[in-house]
Amino acid sequence: MSAAATPSLLVGLSAELSDLVGRVAPSLVAVRSPRSRASGFTWQPHLIVTAEEALADDGEISVDLPDGSTAAAAIVGRDPSTDIALLRVEAALQPATLSAPALAAGGLVVAVGSAQGQPLAALGTVAQSGPAWRSLRGGSIDARIELGLTLRREAEGGLVVDANGHAFGMVVFGPSRRVLVIPTGTIERVAAMLRIDGRIARGYLGLGLHPISLPDGGTGVMIMSVAADGPGAAAGLLQGDVITGWNGRSIETLRAVQQDLGSDSIGRTVALSLRRAGADLQVTLTVAERPSP
Repeated sequence: MSAAATPSLLVGLSAELSDLVGRVAPSLVAVRSPRSRASGFTWQPHLIVTAEEALADDGEISVDLPDGSTAAAAIVGRDPSTDIALLRVEAALQPATLSAPALAAGGLVVAVGSAQGQPLAALGTVAQSGPAWRSLRGGSIDARIELGLTLRREAEGGLVVDANGHAFGMVVFGPSRRVLVIPTGTIERVAAMLRIDGRIARGYLGLGLHPISLPDGGTGVMIMSVAADGPGAAAGLLQGDVITGWNGRSIETLRAVQQDLGSDSIGRTVALSLRRAGADLQVTLTVAERPSP
């Protein structure tokens, strides 16, 4: 490669990347809530998707629009288990076109957020692309996509675009500040339910649980409280019982139990292994829907 050719390649790559950012920028907004700054994108007319964890629990929310103006926003619904929140604004915005391309580790991507209504971009790669998984809060995510890039906090909730210009999900922070993608399939499914119900149904045991170590070296969860009208009470569980098994599996952590209580768990029968006053018991429990707060 000649010395003269190298700058042309770099200039061409730079122009292509700027073009990718420019194509999605009209759909992006900066999201402001008390003590928090993030990004979001227009999912449907007047509806904006953003990162749930980036929203404050209370207080007014506003968005900085691509034309430099600011509009008030209202929360339609939020789902901590998939890190998706849906906002409503009265402003007319351009909805993003989401796709679900095949992704492979090493592919170039651009994460695009918004700061004060202006595009905020970061270049990186697909570090990992894997199958569906459950979040630490039990949400079902259609694919595990981890990015190799440095993301500014206010860009969380923005779009991720591949080298072909396809926006394939929302960029968020995962555990240990890993940069993850909530893919298109998850966004479409969860945002549609939030638009209708304002929430995502979760499984409910009606039990207050605390992790403990068992005398034999294993782990379990002790029942600290039993809701009078909950599934645990209906199954005959008592305060002080220790759950040692869940559908034939040993219980490694309380978080593992919580992850099994996604929306698909409602109505499912679970076989529990119990230890009560030194005796081992087997009990079946039917998971209910968690009551609205």
